[in-house]
Amino acid sequence: MQGGRASSAATTKVTVSASEFKYVLSKKAAPTGTVVFTLVNKGKLSHDFKIAGKKTPLVSPGKSATLRVKIAKKGRLSYLCTVPGHAAAGMKGVFAAR
Repeated sequence: MQGGRASSAATTKVTVSASEFKYVLSKKAAPTGTVVFTLVNKGKLSHDFKIAGKKTPLVSPGKSATLRVKIAKKGRLSYLCTVPGHAAAGMKGVFAAR
């Protein structure tokens, strides 16, 4: 594989594993720029992932979806599952842009 991470405008990839009722992110922070979140549903219920005003479609158990987000400013971005009751049950958190 060629390339590398020489460019400050590089794309960061984050895997988001969803189950009842939590997310596990492969990275909890990334530099500003483009972040590609891949939601992998490892649970028994459908879930989605919303961050920075963008949201994946509802993902069935065993399936995945990709969400590309441009992060322009450093800071903390809240994320959550928008299925009723899921965020309240623990499917939420904070991602840091640095």
